[in-house]
Amino acid sequence: MIQQVHRDLEDGGLADLIKGTDQFYSLFCGALIFMMQCGFAMLCAGSIRQKNVKNIMLKNILDACGGALGFWAVGFGVAYEPGAFIGTSGPRFFLNDYGNYIDFFFQFTFAATAATIVAGTVAERCKMVAYLCYSLFLTGFVYPVVVHAIWNGDGFLSAFADSPVRGVGMIDFAGSGVVHMTGGATALVAAIILGPRIGRFHDEDGNPLDKPHSFPPHSVALQVLGTFILWFGWYGFNPGSTLAISPAGYGDVAALCAVTTTLAAASGAVASMFTDTLLGFITEGETEYDLSMCMNGCLGGLVGITAGCSVVEPWAAAIIGAIAGVLYVSASKLLVLLKIDDAVDAIPVHFFNGAWGCIATGLFAAPRHTALAYGATNCGLFYSNGNLLVNEILGVGFVILWVGAVMTPFFIALNALGMFRVDPLEEKVGLDISHHKGAAYDLSEPKKEDVEIFASTHGKVEKFTDSS
Repeated sequence: MIQQVHRDLEDGGLADLIKGTDQFYSLFCGALIFMMQCGFAMLCAGSIRQKNVKNIMLKNILDACGGALGFWAVGFGVAYEPGAFIGTSGPRFFLNDYGNYIDFFFQFTFAATAATIVAGTVAERCKMVAYLCYSLFLTGFVYPVVVHAIWNGDGFLSAFADSPVRGVGMIDFAGSGVVHMTGGATALVAAIILGPRIGRFHDEDGNPLDKPHSFPPHSVALQVLGTFILWFGWYGFNPGSTLAISPAGYGDVAALCAVTTTLAAASGAVASMFTDTLLGFITEGETEYDLSMCMNGCLGGLVGITAGCSVVEPWAAAIIGAIAGVLYVSASKLLVLLKIDDAVDAIPVHFFNGAWGCIATGLFAAPRHTALAYGATNCGLFYSNGNLLVNEILGVGFVILWVGAVMTPFFIALNALGMFRVDPLEEKVGLDISHHKGAAYDLSEPKKEDVEIFASTHGKVEKFTDSS
């Protein structure tokens, strides 16, 4: 058996083995990224009220389904076929005679991630049909245009172009801007047009509340589970963006990505929690530790490091994550001041920290890592000139302008057609009952007479009669 393996390798099988290894690497990392869909579902479900759990779960499933269909039909071709602004024709549309299936699968998982970011923001008040329309539109057109501009060699900001702008292009290794800012900007537009949940900033008569009303999460256990699943999936998101593991140096890049991802997540969580604790102590004189701030700070750190995970030093990753944690707290409070209702704080995590991740890359990209990952001589402002930083800022501006220009009229049209927001009574009752044939949890109690009989026969009357 061993001799047969050696003969196969001598007969050209080594090339097939290398190809298979790279494909399995992308398959495994893509599976980790797709697992993040479960993380988003758990985090969103835990963060909202129990009367809307079925609804948010179904929307997360539809993200994956709509993302797969939209990206397969149009999005993959728009993103990666040749073209000045978008890909116009080629085998990637509908995978027509396109044989590199692992390429599609891996890129689809990124598109699905961008789509699912919005689910939590518009939770508890968005119609299902609007959500499916948005998911298809985002993954089929809006997100692919951003991908084309930054990751396609024909893109005007691409670091992979023959003559990249300012000699380096925009470095966004795994998608702080391409994926997270695009999803976060879409969420921001949707939240503004959709409006806040009933009772969040105004009473039933429409009068402003003295203090915004908070809706407590119904399950912190699901929140924590979702956070850990997302952190776990990020080890496919960032290291997997090497797209292969066999070429010389690729393993080193992937290993660096794993380290920087870890440090940014950890520092983001700690910085966010203690920043919120300090603010609470200053304003209210109480020392409290907010679990939600810790979890979302961790996610903010992960988003912040995604652009530069392959080109920054580990110490820089810790700084980037810490700043991301503070930025998350600040952005979260800013949205409340502006009366923008984000049910799970996806906008501070993904939009604000997506922008910070791009800018941080323009500051901290180190020469040796930039040369290994991109073959570029221009690096971060702290090491070289400001060319990369300018490109990163241009990329952030492009994402904001593109998403805002396209998604604003899209959501306005849905709203004008009555397809965007549910009826107020349906919202008060909960979308599980009004749209999904009943509540997610069976909270019915046993019959009172059965409990009394059981209690009398077991001598535990005081325990059961109180609960009945």
